[in-house]
Amino acid sequence: MRVFILAGEPSGDRLGGALMQGLRQRVPDVAFEGIGGPMMTGQGLHSRFPMSELSIMGLTEVLPKYFHLKRRIAETAQAVLEMKPDVLITIDSPDFSLRVAKLVKAQSTIRTVHYVAPSVWAWRPGRADKMAKVIDHVLALLPFEPPYMERAGMECDFVGHPVAADPVAGADEIAALRAELNLGDAPVLLALPGSRRGEIERLAPVFGAALQGFLKDRPEMRVVVPAVPHVVDLVQAQTADWPGRPVILDPRGIDSDVAATRKRAVFAMADLALAASGTVSLELAAQNTPMVIAYKLSWLTQKIAERMVKLDTVTLVNLVSETRVVPECLGPACTPDNVAAALAALQADPSGQAAAMALTMERLGRGGEAPGLRAARAVLDRLPG
Repeated sequence: MRVFILAGEPSGDRLGGALMQGLRQRVPDVAFEGIGGPMMTGQGLHSRFPMSELSIMGLTEVLPKYFHLKRRIAETAQAVLEMKPDVLITIDSPDFSLRVAKLVKAQSTIRTVHYVAPSVWAWRPGRADKMAKVIDHVLALLPFEPPYMERAGMECDFVGHPVAADPVAGADEIAALRAELNLGDAPVLLALPGSRRGEIERLAPVFGAALQGFLKDRPEMRVVVPAVPHVVDLVQAQTADWPGRPVILDPRGIDSDVAATRKRAVFAMADLALAASGTVSLELAAQNTPMVIAYKLSWLTQKIAERMVKLDTVTLVNLVSETRVVPECLGPACTPDNVAAALAALQADPSGQAAAMALTMERLGRGGEAPGLRAARAVLDRLPG
């Protein structure tokens, strides 16, 4: 079996790695080509170019790199056509992935699977109809998504979210990491300003200023900042003047399994977290870490989003649990004073999020078959005979 698989950012790389592992368990002689990061290369993929080239978000961030991305789209589509795989699997990053799929479909009958349904329940519902022209099958992470995809004419399977399969870090792992990071028994605030350069540059100054206010009366609290490999240097520079003697959790040069264990442990040890919007809210929920979500877009992207987004929350824990217990400071409300106030309120009563986080994990498949295996089975079961 031959599979061309591509991902454009760390969350997609994680999905791709688990899916590749699941496919290999079901079809041991499967061959992979494509684009991915450390999780996917750990499963034997030789990435055709660095995945970090595709980790771009927002209109104003994409425009300067438009022609380079266009070339990469054409190169990738041509590589798929030359490989003639049994299936092309694209993972999230729709601006890149679906353009590749469109070029491939225009010149072949190669089956296309897209992993991560577009959030048409939040904004731009017409995307599902456009996607159906180039995608045969969708793997959905959220349990309420299949009807939206099927209504547009695509096959769709809810395969669970990989975060639901994460083990909760144990006391020994937490103690070992505390010792390694020289944290003693200090309370810990986890700061997560994103995995893309643009969002880190926008959010880090706001986070830093918010922490100045929040930590003024909490000098004993330490700040830990996990970073993905391609932005560690940027995170170090952006957090250099933060209070809380920030510790940067640097995964470079560390085995991917060890890095994942350290990340789980630091999430679990944290008393509370300040995080950018995104999948990280689910990772925090998996480790029972109460959180505040803060996010701001570039001015132009923000104005477009204000006209198009249909929901009153962007946090996945709120959406999946059908609650609104995770506080958000979004767009114009993403100010240091608002963020500091939200952190203070959360620290005063962190227990209010526990039930919603547990329900979220249950609905995402905790305790069931691993999502990577479910995704692999869904891909294989729907392949033409």
